[in-house]
Amino acid sequence: MSEDPAARDAAFMRRALALAERGWGRTWPNPLVGAVLVRDGEVVGEGWHAEYGGPHAEVAALAAAGERARGAVAYVTLEPCAHWGKTPPCADALAAAGVARVVFAAEDPNPVAGGGAARLRGAGIAVTGGVERAAAREQNAPFFHVLERGAPYVTLKYALSLDARLSREPERPTAVTGAAARAEVHRLRAGYDAIVVGIGTALADDPLLTVRGPVVPRVAPARVVLDADARLPVTSRLVRSVQDAPVWVVCADDADAGRRARLEAAGVRVLPVRRGPGGVDIRGAIEALGDAGARALFVEGGGRVGASLLAADAVEELLLFYAPAIFGEAGVPAFPGPAGEARWRLRGARAFGDDVLIALRRRRSTSTEG
Repeated sequence: MSEDPAARDAAFMRRALALAERGWGRTWPNPLVGAVLVRDGEVVGEGWHAEYGGPHAEVAALAAAGERARGAVAYVTLEPCAHWGKTPPCADALAAAGVARVVFAAEDPNPVAGGGAARLRGAGIAVTGGVERAAAREQNAPFFHVLERGAPYVTLKYALSLDARLSREPERPTAVTGAAARAEVHRLRAGYDAIVVGIGTALADDPLLTVRGPVVPRVAPARVVLDADARLPVTSRLVRSVQDAPVWVVCADDADAGRRARLEAAGVRVLPVRRGPGGVDIRGAIEALGDAGARALFVEGGGRVGASLLAADAVEELLLFYAPAIFGEAGVPAFPGPAGEARWRLRGARAFGDDVLIALRRRRSTSTEG
């Protein structure tokens, strides 16, 4: 381990960030949080927030450390909470355990839970904040976005060819990416409140949009169809599997009342919004989904839905799974219209079999980026 104190702090914080990832799919709407306890240069306890409503990362690490926590340095990816929620305040638990110093990455923007740093300092504990802050905010971008901007976080995911086509031809389902990339999509779905497609995709592919894989979400994401005229068939796989995970249809407020009633009778939640150009008003749809409790949206297409979101500058994150194939001019374009004015920055690139994921996030000012 480096003798440089700042480098040492950063290294232990990166370990805490890696631990935090283990809570994916189980902690939302709470953030991913990891914690590491170090005494005399040795890790004596580790923990992460494993389940919404369960012990926080700090408490798990303290339990692992036992008496060795006294005099230790606690590295936590989010400022320890200072309030009674579903669990006692973590700031108090750290103080009671006798830790000598607390190092945290990102400040907690929640006005109810925040303030742990001041509470720790008041207890005579040395506190250092901002270590690996950017990485911590990156890890919990939806959490910070919802609290700081008061709007749902929108991720647009595409599986596309090298020439940016979603399928070989219109209304022809195409398996674009391989098994490894599809497995990653299922893992990603587990961390969102809702999985969103347009009616064109729902009719052409008849998808299930459930989470299938080793990560079992704490709450099954709602499966949402943007369907201005309420055309989703009650015989679709989505509606027929409504007992497995919720199905919501966002339709225009002037959609046929009979079709809306049939969907509702089949167990579908219908969210009427104003009509927009070529479908539902996209900003109205996002607002309605947020009001219904969907704060993190995973949009899987198709091209018209993605284009409308991009044109409205409503996308915060782009996940582009590129397959090593060229579909040509007959293929359905991924970006058929105006792309909005957002600027993007590269989060990373990763191979899944023969496919490559390019992850981009909307570029914002330094003070709020993440």
